[in-house]
Amino acid sequence: MNTSNRQWTFLTHHARVLLEIARDPQARVRDIATGIGITERTVQGIVSDLHQSGYVTIERVGRRNQYKLNLDAHFRYPTEAGLPVRVLIDMFTQHDLPDPGAN
Repeated sequence: MNTSNRQWTFLTHHARVLLEIARDPQARVRDIATGIGITERTVQGIVSDLHQSGYVTIERVGRRNQYKLNLDAHFRYPTEAGLPVRVLIDMFTQHDLPDPGAN
């Protein structure tokens, strides 16, 4: 089987949605979908999954949702179950910060 034309990534859509929420807790579903390259409906389903599993809480603020992550929640897969999702969030959100030593 020729896999050179298949595209794949290391992170699932669930991880990518979680990271987008970490970067902007007031992000709209539309913005998350556009940023990741998936449909709004898919993002809505993923946010629902994350909420039901205790990774995200949702608070309605005016006409928008504001999300809060439970960074102490642990990964679901048995080999990573001892680690909090904070590890993933920190790893991928820290690269967005400007380098204080760069001029």
